Amino acid sequence: MANILDIRRRIRSVTNTRQITRAVKMMSAARLRRAQDRALAARPYAQMLTNVLKSLVSRADIFDPNTGELLHPLLVRREEQNILLLVVTSDMGKAGAFNANILKAAMRFLDSKSGKNIEVEAIGRKGRDFLRRRFKAAEPRKSGAAGSAQTTLVGEQIGVVAKLQYSFASEMAERIIERYEKTEIDSVYIVFNEFKSVIAQRLVVEQILPVEQIGTQTVAEAKEMEIEEKKRAIEAARGAGVGLRLADTREADARAAAFATAPVDYIYEQSPRELFRSLLPKYIGIQIFRALLESVAAEHAARMTAMESATNNATDMIDSLTLQMNRIRQAKITKEIIEIVSGAAAL
Repeated sequence: MANILDIRRRIRSVTNTRQITRAVKMMSAARLRRAQDRALAARPYAQMLTNVLKSLVSRADIFDPNTGELLHPLLVRREEQNILLLVVTSDMGKAGAFNANILKAAMRFLDSKSGKNIEVEAIGRKGRDFLRRRFKAAEPRKSGAAGSAQTTLVGEQIGVVAKLQYSFASEMAERIIERYEKTEIDSVYIVFNEFKSVIAQRLVVEQILPVEQIGTQTVAEAKEMEIEEKKRAIEAARGAGVGLRLADTREADARAAAFATAPVDYIYEQSPRELFRSLLPKYIGIQIFRALLESVAAEHAARMTAMESATNNATDMIDSLTLQMNRIRQAKITKEIIEIVSGAAAL
């Protein structure tokens, strides 16, 4: 049985740990608010760009009237043989099962695409470390390259999630688009945690290329939050003063959506081919940027929830250790009293 001194040391250690987890929780709550604001601020641009493209598709032919070919190579759908998978994780830990769930979804996707050449690009240190241990690093596969089907790690992006900028998503989109147009890859997917609010998140595998339907997510796999996870997230959000839902923007969304369906005709200065060539890459870039923004917000929400649980567990452990210490101390006092009484009786 541990003595009182050992228990006091454990109580002091757990108390220090609780202070750390509580501080990390409040820090994550503050970062979550900023991440929510960034995601909300980026929404109007993304929606208007989407609606402009919808309007263009509804008013202009997407096929060349002379050749019958699609006006932009990003709209071309090919048989999937070479696939690029983007895996978005965090650079830090202490986020519960956030990274583990994303990596499990990525492995399930890889299993479902067995027999194909899959190139994986990791965004985030946790995903990079996991994928490095399982797949060998290789240069991107060139167009027409022969060889057996394999999965290789072709890129890693570390430290970009913490200081996320649109320029990073735009540069990544340009690089991916260039490879897709050269037919080096036939499709592009991204695995990330989609964030709508603290209690509305889901793990998705979304198809980015080819563009099948503008303004509609092509989801290959999705997993919603469990009820217990939602309960823990609600408790953590209430304790940190974080709103459970984002601001209501339905009215603004409806006004923006009306642009694409306005009963008017437009005179385009450029040809539809030039318009698609200018707007579709921006659309791909904003899709990647949206996924990264939502992943950052989901990461902070997961870390806030995990640190809330850790703080509560530390409190329960302190209470248990305090009770155990009091019992040992009471037993020691009782023993001393019995010894004194027994000695007095012997005299």
